[in-house]
Amino acid sequence: MAHDDNLSRHTPRPGRKTRGPRGGPRATNRPGNRPSPRRALRQEAVTTIGVIADDVDFRAMRRYPTFVFDDHPEYLRHLQALLRSQTTDERHTGIVLFDPEDFAAFCSEQGLDPDTPLSRSRYTAHAAERFGTLTYGGEPLTSLLPELIDRSVRRATRYYASSLLAEAGECSDCGRHIGRAAFDRASRTLARLLDAAGTGSHHLVCSVRTPSGQIFAVLHAEGPTTTPSPPAEPDTSDVAEFVTVLAAGIALNTTGGLVLRTKTPAAPDRLHGWRLHHGRLLALTEAQVFSAYCTDIETGDPVPPEPGVDYRAGFDIPDDDPQTHH
Repeated sequence: MAHDDNLSRHTPRPGRKTRGPRGGPRATNRPGNRPSPRRALRQEAVTTIGVIADDVDFRAMRRYPTFVFDDHPEYLRHLQALLRSQTTDERHTGIVLFDPEDFAAFCSEQGLDPDTPLSRSRYTAHAAERFGTLTYGGEPLTSLLPELIDRSVRRATRYYASSLLAEAGECSDCGRHIGRAAFDRASRTLARLLDAAGTGSHHLVCSVRTPSGQIFAVLHAEGPTTTPSPPAEPDTSDVAEFVTVLAAGIALNTTGGLVLRTKTPAAPDRLHGWRLHHGRLLALTEAQVFSAYCTDIETGDPVPPEPGVDYRAGFDIPDDDPQTHH
């Protein structure tokens, strides 16, 4: 599924001469290696291609008769050839995850027939605008699929969490928008947590229960190499995603948790944990952190502790807001 300007209908058929206005050959004044205006425009056109990443989604698309592929590996081979031809033509190409369920919802909302190439192209453009694209640079497509899926899931999570904040409404006591206040509070909480975490490489995971199920956010941040030095700034998009998910838990007044894993040279990894309760992160005890990591979440059976890991209680995170939403 590609979103592109289609110039092919203007291209002469092979073996047919293109005539000028008086029947003679079309004259050109271009230097020897200068491309034709139409080719120059094609090289500058941006192409976005939707990728069906796994076999489950591929089977869902086969219900549409105009979707001509029968085999997912064959589909990926053809898609790889198309992408490489775009690279050969020196055209910028972006890829975006094509989600059949989201596609069906998009067509329903827009009043489109899902069984047409045009509708698939329109959805591809919509998905690219909503979730962003991954630039294709000639790599094997299979090597890009994990990154494409991870990127798309994270963008979708942020989009969903943002919608929860937008729909949270206003506080009946003070009139302030609950979602905006929760986002501000989550931002302060993260800043204080990272400041208290100190030196090392920090890996944070936040999970929040929502009406549609559990959502997660991940953040990597570098602490100061020595205590007096300022910490390195994490990626701003990752921070925004993490804060948005945490804020959704605060705004919804729901349950969740946060785990911090810190790596430092020549020392065991340090694991700290908190639970989200009434809009606050409450520190878990050392035994609770150990139990959370050493229990199979599906069976409830104990699992061996991870070697080289020091399970520790969560530390107190200052909170200057006495209210849940402010």
